[in-house]
Amino acid sequence: MRILIQRVTRASVTIDSEVKSRIGHGMLVLLGVGKEDTDEDIEYLAGKLSRLRIFDDEAGVMNLDINQVGGEVLVVSQFTLMASTRKGNRPSYVKAAPEAVSKPLYERFTRRVGELLGREVPTGEFGADMKVELVNDGPVTIWIDSKNR
Repeated sequence: MRILIQRVTRASVTIDSEVKSRIGHGMLVLLGVGKEDTDEDIEYLAGKLSRLRIFDDEAGVMNLDINQVGGEVLVVSQFTLMASTRKGNRPSYVKAAPEAVSKPLYERFTRRVGELLGREVPTGEFGADMKVELVNDGPVTIWIDSKNR
């Protein structure tokens, strides 16, 4: 399982010209689910995400987590994070889990992040053609793979 975290001043997901979700200051999280991923991967990544100190303190040092700054989190499924580009120029997605596996894990991940933060976490729509807009703050972008512990 992989997440790409972007610290944002705002982010939104639009589907068919309708805004589905919108957040202010916080994190946009793109989530890719692999064939071998389990609830153990969810626990690891949700815990890392909720404790990740990427927000500035009074001294301008990235020392605060999402709860300490009262930030929001938006989670969007993105199977292309599982792409392999080792051979040729066309990415391979054979490591991405099929929908029957990835959708429930995506939903459990989002639910777990909400539990750790103590609030509901807005999302995109699994499998939809989404337009994701964001203003990256910093910019700060961090990639975490649960298999690289």
